Amino acid sequence: MEGRTAIVTGAAYGLGVFFARTMAEAGADVVLAARSVDKLEEIAPLIEAFGVKSLVQECDVTDLAAVAQTVENAWGTFGQVDVLVNNAGVVAEVGVMPERLPDELFTSTMATNANGLFTFCREVGARQLADGEGGSIINVASIAGLVAQSHFPAAYQASKAAVIHLTWNLASSWAKRGVRVNALCPGWFPSEMTPMKRVGVDGELDAALLFMAPDASSFMTGSTMVIDDGVTSTMGGTDYSPDMFAAMVEVAVEFGTAMVTLSEMSPAWAGDPLGVSDGSIG
Repeated sequence: MEGRTAIVTGAAYGLGVFFARTMAEAGADVVLAARSVDKLEEIAPLIEAFGVKSLVQECDVTDLAAVAQTVENAWGTFGQVDVLVNNAGVVAEVGVMPERLPDELFTSTMATNANGLFTFCREVGARQLADGEGGSIINVASIAGLVAQSHFPAAYQASKAAVIHLTWNLASSWAKRGVRVNALCPGWFPSEMTPMKRVGVDGELDAALLFMAPDASSFMTGSTMVIDDGVTSTMGGTDYSPDMFAAMVEVAVEFGTAMVTLSEMSPAWAGDPLGVSDGSIG
């Protein structure tokens, strides 16, 4: 990755920080894009400690003008963007059963996780196609986009499934012109909470990310790489319990991806998210 440039969206928290560090450690200059510019300013020196350059960009992926400006600034500063790590995402409806999911939470989830991701794909992809240098776009999806899990945030699952299908479409559209598009589907890592055997640890996505960036995976596009400790290899899954709902809310709030908290739910939901005390679900 030496001499290359990568944009990492959602670079202020969670996996975004890990991805930015991985790119820098491999020798790439890194454009750090996120809404929390103060947090990015703290991360930038850590990136530059690897002997590379960084560029901090305040960017809400749902703001079309902000995305276009970020991409413009990246090309203006570094002359080329070789890799886009499309990581920004939210879990807006944590703790809300599908039948109680308000339209605004569904819409806001899709706006960030699907629409915003596509906007970055389009802006970066168009430039990579135009300059003839090609490139690699890595869309961060989720195992939630591959299989359903009962009581899991519905809008989030739908948005990540959309990411995977969008990846296939763009890969087939751009393959002959040198732009590769692949999806990375993490299992349960520290930006989320897990009901499974364990949470993935720092470093367990690094090899996959570097493989999907140039040039090791030059013969790979339209692929979905799953790194999930075998979760999707089993049928079914663990139902979400009230404790799991509470844990997911706490972690999502910590990483700034939640729009509701337990205290903002109705008393029944705060104490019994699944409604099991009265024998009902939802």
